[in-house]
Amino acid sequence: MKESLKITHKKLIIIGSGPAGYTAAIYAARANLNPLLITGLQKGGQLTTTYQIENWPGDFEKTLGIDLMNRMEKHATQLNTEIIFDYVINIQSKKKIFYVNCTEYQYTCDAIIIATGSSPRYLGLHNEIKFLGKGISTCATCDGFFFKEKEVAIVGGGNTAIEETLYLSNIVKKIHLIHRNQTFRAENILIKRLEKKILEKKVILYTQYFIQEILENNLAFSGIKIQSKINPQEIKTINVSALFIAIGHTPNTEFIKNKIKLDHGYIKIISENTEFHTQTNIPGIFAAGDVADPFYRQAITSAGSGCMAALDAEKYINTLNLTKINDIEI
Repeated sequence: MKESLKITHKKLIIIGSGPAGYTAAIYAARANLNPLLITGLQKGGQLTTTYQIENWPGDFEKTLGIDLMNRMEKHATQLNTEIIFDYVINIQSKKKIFYVNCTEYQYTCDAIIIATGSSPRYLGLHNEIKFLGKGISTCATCDGFFFKEKEVAIVGGGNTAIEETLYLSNIVKKIHLIHRNQTFRAENILIKRLEKKILEKKVILYTQYFIQEILENNLAFSGIKIQSKINPQEIKTINVSALFIAIGHTPNTEFIKNKIKLDHGYIKIISENTEFHTQTNIPGIFAAGDVADPFYRQAITSAGSGCMAALDAEKYINTLNLTKINDIEI
């Protein structure tokens, strides 16, 4: 942060640029709050890596995630939301004024909406990060094209893992799907589609297995070893061109750690004894989207909570303005 730069004050700062952040910006801008939106390092959030969206109301003709996010950004911009590509290092507060410290600038504001979403989880194997982008990926829609007509592996058992399996099944030759448990956590409609791919022999399923080792040959990724949870002596070597990791996400809350109450890493909403239903434990700081939602994790629920947070922020700021007027009268 450059100390010589002038500090800019805003009524409302929105941190994050996924469905929650952009929706909050749209509603806040329409309320004449002139919001500032700080995108974070992944502009558009996780949805930009989603190939096809089939459940966004009104978009019944499948749409690309990145296209949806670009439309949201354009909508927010046309309503005079100021958008900057940067990320927040920390937040401080003093006398009901919040200080938002970024890499280059410092801003002050009356209220904050945190909509930073979440980031992919990794397996924790010793050479996993070494092969990121070189055979290992957390985004099938980003990298699947590079493995056309080749065999790949996917690890995971939730919606993301099944969605990526279905997507890749139209590109690659064969998929080895590894899941630690016997049953999947994904939606039934996705599981039915997966079952069809298994019958077509496009997908080979390994339930109650986990990845024991990432293999390499001449310093290049070459496959995986998987081990049975039921019979530890049973170890299989699978030679594949790529491994796609889809085992969940971690909420992006490191920058507010020890400042805002969290529950298993997710922001805890404190709606008791307050009229603001998206408020954190700190009055004036609100949360929306996946960063505060470990359960639903849908674009539509994130957008809905972004709307709620913006309405709460507007009401909170109006309360501050009323207090200032009363102070002057006294």
